Amino acid sequence: MASGFITITQLKKHCSSLALIIVLILAVMRLRAVECVELDVGGPYGWATPPAKNDQMYNDWASKNRFQVNDTLRFTYKKDSVMTVTEEEYERCRSSHPVFFSNNGDTVLKLDRPGLFYFISGVSGHCQRGLKMVVKFWHGPPPQAAADPSPTSAAAFAAPASIVKTVFILLSSLLGVILPVG
Repeated sequence: MASGFITITQLKKHCSSLALIIVLILAVMRLRAVECVELDVGGPYGWATPPAKNDQMYNDWASKNRFQVNDTLRFTYKKDSVMTVTEEEYERCRSSHPVFFSNNGDTVLKLDRPGLFYFISGVSGHCQRGLKMVVKFWHGPPPQAAADPSPTSAAAFAAPASIVKTVFILLSSLLGVILPVG
């Protein structure tokens, strides 16, 4: 064989290495990508007084979502308001000095830090009937996670598992194309 030519075996080896490098680069890029989302509070129901006997409706909604820094919450409502308050004011369903207040019917709030956020309606009686919500999330495991693992701490490990799966699928696909079986 003349020098300067690459054999099929060498070509397959180089293509496999290149494919692996590409897959790893894509995986790292996906790890670094932070996708912030806008969540509609209460889903299609919006921010409205819950039906009778469903005073945990919004906390149930919040517990089913995974929040990240810079996600936004959209509160859509009619003839109501939304307030960000302290834990004590949340428990009392009352605030004379909220951290934030809006009554424009379409309020968007950015979750600018990990931690706890307390929201209540500013309309008299609505909070007592369940129009209130706590949003909590952490960068790593929450402070009590060492003793009591929570869904939030489990979610911290979900991203790497999905990346491993993605890398495996991409690698399998690329190598299947580059190195056809049979």
